[in-house]
Amino acid sequence: MYFDFLKYYFKAKNAHGIHSPFVFDFYNSIFKGKNAQEDFSEIENIRKLLLQNNKQIQRVDFGAGKKNNHPERVSDLARTSLKPRKWAQMLYRLISKYQFQNIIDLGTSFGITTLYFSKAAPNGKIKTLEGCPETLKIAKNNFRTLNTNNIETIEGNIDVNLALAINKFEKVDFVFFDANHQYKPTIKYFELCLSKIDENSCFVFDDIYWSEEMKNAWNTIIHHEKVSITIDLFFIGIVFFKKGIIKQHFILK
Repeated sequence: MYFDFLKYYFKAKNAHGIHSPFVFDFYNSIFKGKNAQEDFSEIENIRKLLLQNNKQIQRVDFGAGKKNNHPERVSDLARTSLKPRKWAQMLYRLISKYQFQNIIDLGTSFGITTLYFSKAAPNGKIKTLEGCPETLKIAKNNFRTLNTNNIETIEGNIDVNLALAINKFEKVDFVFFDANHQYKPTIKYFELCLSKIDENSCFVFDDIYWSEEMKNAWNTIIHHEKVSITIDLFFIGIVFFKKGIIKQHFILK
């Protein structure tokens, strides 16, 4: 991944190298934007508690992560699985700016990113899918702590449950892919979600350089005929489906 980052860094552009008005606005208002008037202290306090929680849980993993039957500490899982505040708040700005309402979250983990989605779309509907019962139990407690009422949790294998979640929407505005980091499942989930998009929908893929399989999946996605604008931020990849524009791929610093 170190060499991937070097390649990314030397290819990446800042605002001066962006010739698309849409992406230029994205760069300044979302990627480089701030949340000066937003108070996320309640969510970040939950993150702190998770990072201090030494309780052990039995982790069930359907994805490409390590698989074992040994209990793991919540604090260790939180340290490796939670999206950092910087990225979670960027996703908040993305959802808030474009007023996405119908949201699918693939990979709840302990629910920190899901809480940011909930705050960004207070009148929206969020379906969040998680395979691990013990992990989801903690996430649901976090949702209750902040009195969220727009999050529906779906427990079990995403391979089975994603189609059920999608069918609850007439249209999907936003999907966050942070579940099975392998090529075939990623492409399968991508193609399932395509069935409910319109030109204003947006997909975000986590860890696009996590493995060779994820790099190949990202490459397949950016060349898909329905995709018009893709943005590579190294740690995440963002996909738009705008019509009537030339397909463009941006690597932003």
